[in-house]
Amino acid sequence: MKPFTRKPVLYHERENKDLKKTRSMAPNDNDLMEAVRDGQVEKLAILFEKHHVLLFNFFLRLTGNRSVSEDLVQDVFARILKYRAGYQGPGKFTVWMFQIARNAHVDHLRKQKNELPLKDQYADPPSPAPGPEDLFESEQEAALIRQALDRLPWQKREVLILSRFQDLKIREIAEMTGCSVGTVKSQVHRALEDLGRIYMDLREKRTS
Repeated sequence: MKPFTRKPVLYHERENKDLKKTRSMAPNDNDLMEAVRDGQVEKLAILFEKHHVLLFNFFLRLTGNRSVSEDLVQDVFARILKYRAGYQGPGKFTVWMFQIARNAHVDHLRKQKNELPLKDQYADPPSPAPGPEDLFESEQEAALIRQALDRLPWQKREVLILSRFQDLKIREIAEMTGCSVGTVKSQVHRALEDLGRIYMDLREKRTS
């Protein structure tokens, strides 16, 4: 019988194992939010760092205004802190966060409508300032897509942004909006059809 010999563990193998162990021990979003709910409000700073860019891009695509989007991000996290006791878990934190974000956006629209003169309430929304995503695609195509997106009613724009830009699943959007999965699928389909039609109209006008 051969004597037992222990296989030497290389440094990089041990390092990888330690890294995987550390990652598995790191608190997830649900753990962090439950800690916030239970009084460890300083944990909200971690959630802010993880998700504020995601929220900012969501609002920027909805409003086309960087300053308003920044204010709405702050509003969302203020509401998360205010309503932390209502967090149930163990559902996906981002679904709950986007529910709050949608409410914040609706409140912003209501406030804006009350502040604007009647003649300006139905004006076309301004074109969003160019963002980092434009570096990855044609500037002209990106501008047309943005213009087409801006011309959709905000409800259709919202469902497209959630499903196509924020990568939320249909069932998550259904849970967030209180609609059935089938209804959300139909909403996304109709919004995509409208977006495509508006985009082609804008493209033909540009080339004519």
